[in-house]
Amino acid sequence: MFDSIGWGEIIVLGLAALFIFGPERLPSLAKDAAQGLKRVREAVTGVRGQLHDSLGEDFDQLRDLDLRQYNPRTFIRQQLVGDDESPVRRASGPRSATPAAAAGAAAAAGASRARDRTRPAPYDTDAT
Repeated sequence: MFDSIGWGEIIVLGLAALFIFGPERLPSLAKDAAQGLKRVREAVTGVRGQLHDSLGEDFDQLRDLDLRQYNPRTFIRQQLVGDDESPVRRASGPRSATPAAAAGAAAAAGASRARDRTRPAPYDTDAT
């Protein structure tokens, strides 16, 4: 739960609470906070029990649900790339004999070739 908070931060927060609330009120505030946390845990457990009672076996399937598959990037990537039967083959030569069409086909062929994975991706400082 507190993966990003280290012991140093916890000590600083404790000292700040000591200076703000004083040594007289700090134990009662800590006790109230512990009781509040206990009530929240009981409420969450109760809600989980009600969901399990109302959903039955479907609740166990929801527990195994991986929400990362519904990330928009992952979803679009799966829809565009996934489950293709065969790659689309391109014609080996230009369809038109005009020089403009030949230049356009050469530019398209250069844009569709695979990038060298050992070099970093191109970075355009004007676009970002």
